[in-house]
Amino acid sequence: MKYLALLLYIFIGMAAHAQDTIHRKPTSAIPGLFHDRLQQPLAIKLKFSAKDLRKNTNDSAYIPSYLSYRKDASVWDSLKIKLRARGNYRRNNCYYVPLKLKLDKPYIEGTMFEGNPKLKIVLPCLTERDNNDLVLKEYMAYKFFEVISPYHFKTRLAIIEFNEEKGSRIRKHNLKAIFIEDMDNVAERHQGRTVTRKVHPLQQDGLTSLQNSFFQFLIGNTDFSTKGQHNEKLLYTDNKYVSIPYDFDMSGLVNASYATISGLENIKASITRVTERVYKGYKRDDHLLQKVRLDYLAHKNEMFAVMDSLKEFFHSNGQFTEAKDFIADFFEIMESDKKFQLSIADRARTK
Repeated sequence: MKYLALLLYIFIGMAAHAQDTIHRKPTSAIPGLFHDRLQQPLAIKLKFSAKDLRKNTNDSAYIPSYLSYRKDASVWDSLKIKLRARGNYRRNNCYYVPLKLKLDKPYIEGTMFEGNPKLKIVLPCLTERDNNDLVLKEYMAYKFFEVISPYHFKTRLAIIEFNEEKGSRIRKHNLKAIFIEDMDNVAERHQGRTVTRKVHPLQQDGLTSLQNSFFQFLIGNTDFSTKGQHNEKLLYTDNKYVSIPYDFDMSGLVNASYATISGLENIKASITRVTERVYKGYKRDDHLLQKVRLDYLAHKNEMFAVMDSLKEFFHSNGQFTEAKDFIADFFEIMESDKKFQLSIADRARTK
């Protein structure tokens, strides 16, 4: 089926699925930290003991520290913060653990952090070569989903000077990192609420579920479950349930040295490497499936523009090229009726 026929096929069925169309509400002003999709990286400095962070923090216990950030080319400012380690795998297996930050509202008023009293920071996992490039590829994934869906986490790339306290010594690390907004901000932006109970994927919104499933296939990710709400947050807005994905370091796009295929839903029986794609989405009406397919094809150039905007920050040209080739392979599947049928339509789950 050529594109013209595909368009006609979709338009015929669109009227029957008007209820699945995204209603884009007017949103409140986005705080300065996340003011634009393709921002320049924010320069920051952090100082703490990674050992103390692992040992003395949990979901409710934080340690005090400071965050310094560059306001402009020559001026730095600092904020009091509280931070803790977060994450399951990374907390137990990584040298650099992901961070959860709390910032006091009175101290962030009038700064670029205003409106963000809670933030997450994703750091590299290991001290290996090209570790910062892996962060860039994970950041790339967040930006891809931002292109496709209005229901996403806002992110900001950061360049961190991490001064690690090791007894009486300080060890300096220069790292790439990702600021991620809190789920409370996402819910507020869409005049919705976060849902903590599990909702079966087939009871979730059809259009956004397919956008999510295609996205996970795009980046070659198996480390998620919309059924079990693993690496997904559930939002209720516009009288529908919407899953919002996060945490993509195990994906084929990132292709980290420590990445493994998820043990969820017997995926290991289908693929042997994280760089192999397998579709985990649920069966939906074919008109809707083709509608989302066409939407991804329509945003192909925009996604490649996202990648190209990040090329200058990569240490290894090989890592960048590998990522670009991986995404190009996805669009080859989207553009081929046969490959699309075999890789996605025929793989859709029913339960």
